[in-house]
Amino acid sequence: MSKRRKSQRAAEATPKREKVRDIFVPRPFEGLTDEPEWIALRELVPAASAPLRLAPALVEEFGDREVTLATVLPMATPAMTKPDGRVLIGLQRHLQSGDVSRDLAEALLCALRAEPGRPVPVPPLPGPGPRLQDVLVDGPLEVSIHDGFEFWLDPGAGDDPNVQASLERANAAIYPTVRLAAARAAYWCQVPEKAHVRWVLPDDEDAALDALARLSVAGTLVLGENTRFAGMFRAHGRLVPVWDLPEDVPAADWEQPVADFAKRYAEALAEPAPLDAAGRRARHGLLGRQLTLR
Repeated sequence: MSKRRKSQRAAEATPKREKVRDIFVPRPFEGLTDEPEWIALRELVPAASAPLRLAPALVEEFGDREVTLATVLPMATPAMTKPDGRVLIGLQRHLQSGDVSRDLAEALLCALRAEPGRPVPVPPLPGPGPRLQDVLVDGPLEVSIHDGFEFWLDPGAGDDPNVQASLERANAAIYPTVRLAAARAAYWCQVPEKAHVRWVLPDDEDAALDALARLSVAGTLVLGENTRFAGMFRAHGRLVPVWDLPEDVPAADWEQPVADFAKRYAEALAEPAPLDAAGRRARHGLLGRQLTLR
C-alpha cells in the first residue's frame, strides 16, 4: 500500500474535531436586573466583588455553594475554587469568546465541577450552552469596592513572601475608585493628574445619545465648574459618558452634581420630539468623541 493511501486511511480513521463557532453577542448582560453594573465591573472598576446566588437547579446538583463575582482574579484566571468549596469567578480575563455571558457561565460550571482547591480549566471558546441568565438567581449586585486584592486570599496565605510580592504588584495597578450613590453604575476614579466620573447608562444607545445631544445643546452636559465632558465609551451595548474633574476634589463632593445631572438626563430622555438641527449636529459631534470597548 502506498504511503499516500496509508495517510488517507489514517486521516479517515481519526475522528474530526468539531469546530466551535464563535458568535458575537453585543449585549451579553441583557435581561439581568443590574446590566449596567455588570458592565461597569467588567470594564471600569479595578478591584471589586459581589456575591452571586446559584439557580435552584445548580443548587440541587452541586449544593448551595458560596459564589463570589470578582472584577479580576490572580493572573486574570476565569475561575478559582477554595478548599472549603467556595467559588470565585473573574469578570476581566485574557481569553474570551464573543459572548461574555456564556464565558462566565461556563467558568462557573467548570468551577462547580472541579475539585475544591484545585485549578479550574476553562475553555476559551465554550460553544453553545447555558449563559449567566440561566445559572444565576437574578437580582441587584451587592458590590464591594476594595483597596487591594487581599480578598483573593485565605487567612494566613499572605504570610508567604511570594504571595505577598505578587499581591503587592497587583495592588500597585489599582487606582482609587468610589462607587457613587447618586446613580446606579456611576463611579468616580482618580488617575495621575486628573479624576473622572464614568456612568454606565441603562438606556438604549440611540435614546441615550439623543438625550446627551439635547443636554449638549442646552449647555448642561458638564457636571459643574472646572469639569469637562470628555466623551463616551460604548461597552456591551450601552453608553458610558466620561467627565474630567479636578483631581483635588474628593469623590463625595460629586454626589450632588451627578444626581443633578441624572435628573437633567432623565428629563432629556423623556422628551418625545425628534432632535432639531442643532441637536442633530450635537449628536454627530458626540459620535466623534466615542470609543467602542466591546
